[in-house]
Amino acid sequence: MSETVKKPIKITETILRDAHQSLIATRMPTDFMLPILEKMDKVGYHSVECWGGATFDASLRFLKEDPWDRLRKIRDGFKNTQLQMLFRGQNILGYRPYADDVVEYFVQKSISNGIDIIRIFDCLNDLRNLQAAVDATNKFKAQEGRGHAQIALSYTLGDAYTLEYWVDMAKKIEEMGADSICIKDMAGLLVPYKATEMISAMKSATKLPIQLHTHYTSGVASMTYLKAVEAGVDVIDTAMSPFALGTSQPATEVMVETFKGTEYDTGFDQNLLAEIADYFRPYRDECLANGLLNPKVMGVDIKTLLYQVPGGMLSNMVSQLKEQNAEDKYYDVLKEIPAVRKDLGEPPLVTPSSQIVGTQAVFNVLMGERYKMATKETKAVLRGEYGQTVKPMSQEVIDKVIPGEERITCRFADTIPNELDKLEAEMAEWKQQDEDVLSYALFPQVATDFFKYRQAQQTSVDQTVADGKNGAYPV
Repeated sequence: MSETVKKPIKITETILRDAHQSLIATRMPTDFMLPILEKMDKVGYHSVECWGGATFDASLRFLKEDPWDRLRKIRDGFKNTQLQMLFRGQNILGYRPYADDVVEYFVQKSISNGIDIIRIFDCLNDLRNLQAAVDATNKFKAQEGRGHAQIALSYTLGDAYTLEYWVDMAKKIEEMGADSICIKDMAGLLVPYKATEMISAMKSATKLPIQLHTHYTSGVASMTYLKAVEAGVDVIDTAMSPFALGTSQPATEVMVETFKGTEYDTGFDQNLLAEIADYFRPYRDECLANGLLNPKVMGVDIKTLLYQVPGGMLSNMVSQLKEQNAEDKYYDVLKEIPAVRKDLGEPPLVTPSSQIVGTQAVFNVLMGERYKMATKETKAVLRGEYGQTVKPMSQEVIDKVIPGEERITCRFADTIPNELDKLEAEMAEWKQQDEDVLSYALFPQVATDFFKYRQAQQTSVDQTVADGKNGAYPV
């Protein structure tokens, strides 16, 4: 009998980004990460996800850190491991679509500061919103020999999302020039046997490596990974146990142990992983003690599977209802969410589409009349500013909310003129490095506040209390 062919499963570690974004609102400071990087670098990870997503905003806004500085320091710590980031297509890491010149410059600066793999997604899975970022990555790769464009498909359920849909998307992604595909299951909706079916079908349609990213929210994620690996998935995303499970990813050590002694054996050293877990555990305890880590997000929320609503969206909705003293309307809103989603062309529910659908559902219920009041984001979706949805939007809702308005059918970014020079001019007084213009582009107000804070640290002068007119500067 011939020996089994070894197919070690590759692992992307998320503790430095998605794990703490999901559990403690992205509040892990850079200085806490640095001492453990050397050990993490020895594990043999396929990649470490450490940047992008909400880390950029949280660094500037809450931690008073320069996100570019974080990236450079992490890069210094990882000599042998690829670094990975999450990138929201044409929205980059912000909340509006940017001109192509900003997208290209951001990609260029991310790779030159240390990112290897850029995972690019769009909340509607509109591939047109991903093309500029893929092209920019490939352009940099052709010039510098570095950079990997991974397109992530936001996984969701609904009539339109058939097996044919996913297979067709995989073929299109290969044609676009991406290097790999990720199935991004942000709400933990992909169940084990569906994963077998989906991975097998996609594997037969594309030569690109396929990575699976899910969250433990609904309780099935580890079993889903097991079936996906058996079906031939190439990489899975996991988190070190102190920041695993709940709304985060399955635990790294558990998945390593699961495949030990099989053809999928990672070969990782459990003693080394235990040392890394020991480092993070006291910080987790501290977060539990100070309330940053809410025990609620650590359990299983089966409502996710019943209503297909990601955890963050549910908590958002509950707080909106609380503010209006309308908590009794909770189940009415849950029923309204799928209806609004259908009206808007059945988009996946991921940032920002999840917030848009959720908020509109709350309005519809509280007003007692559907779409009596529509948010500006709902109007933008109906106009086509976010892109093309898989199913057509409700004509009745379009006529009620944006009567007579022209709708956009092209790629919305084609209507945005280049804006890098204009942004550069606006923030020139604060510029200390090329990357500052990008921080400003994404979060103008937050970045400006950070630049003032940075200057105060450097000069020991606090701009917020300085009396500029009389030249009095408290130090």
